[in-house]
Amino acid sequence: MNYWLMKSEPDEASILDLERAGTLPWTGVRNYQARNFMRDDMRLGDGVLFYHSSCPEPGIAGLAEVCSAAYPDATQFDAGSPYFDPKSKPDAPRWLHVDVRWRETTRLLSLKEMREAPELSSMQVLQRGNRLSITPVTPAEWQAVLKRLRAA
Repeated sequence: MNYWLMKSEPDEASILDLERAGTLPWTGVRNYQARNFMRDDMRLGDGVLFYHSSCPEPGIAGLAEVCSAAYPDATQFDAGSPYFDPKSKPDAPRWLHVDVRWRETTRLLSLKEMREAPELSSMQVLQRGNRLSITPVTPAEWQAVLKRLRAA
């Protein structure tokens, strides 16, 4: 099993949106490395730390799991979508996504709290210059996050 931190702007898709829907497609990823994580490394049942980004208080807001293999992101072909990519073609799609399933809405483990936790210092999301919307999480980091979420 692998573990991931996946960022979403809560105005676009929040943990509460995922809780209400049960499952959501993780559309709109337009970074090749993040796409490659979904295509090459994500597996059914992988754990997901659902991270709210670009908001007043960013942080981990819940838990989810990967519930599909990667498949073409339809938003790349929709001229009305902010994720439209005119260079992508249906017979050769550039962009993929996976579906994620809600597991738990948690208290917010804020970015500030994460930065103050020595056991989380190696997380990619905390590294200077990291802007990826999807990053791998080690089993030790996963367990440390769960411990912090359960402690409060």
